[in-house]
Amino acid sequence: MDIAAKLAELGLDLPTPAAPVAAYVPVVEQDGLLHVSGQLPFRDGQLVTGRLGADMDEASGYDAARRCALMIVAQVGKAVDGDWSRVERIVKLGVFVNSDPGFTQQPKVANGASELMESLFGEAGRHARSAVGVPVLPLGAAVEVDAIVAVRPA
Repeated sequence: MDIAAKLAELGLDLPTPAAPVAAYVPVVEQDGLLHVSGQLPFRDGQLVTGRLGADMDEASGYDAARRCALMIVAQVGKAVDGDWSRVERIVKLGVFVNSDPGFTQQPKVANGASELMESLFGEAGRHARSAVGVPVLPLGAAVEVDAIVAVRPA
């Protein structure tokens, strides 16, 4: 699995994995699963903030979810020490969308994360998912995504 080549094809660079903003760790490996803490969207080093349906449109939310997924990939890469052959499958994504009460397109926003995983990991990137609208996210982030990833032992 050549994730670097696939990222290059998509015109994407893998960001430096974000450090935790509170009392938790970014990734826990247990029984062949990586549990990746919620990742926030960054563009040019700045947090993407906003509320979908209020000051942010669906396309911007899709991009924010994609940026969260890219940070998940960075965290997974660090957890497997760059050995992408250890990644067996993206099992599940949890997508939380900072939403105005009338906004109901959370699944379309979440597709930004889902479609990136499938583009990078192929069939192994197809996953179960939740897409949930919430009234606020940490630091005013537009979207937050967490993940469960199946990996082979090191």
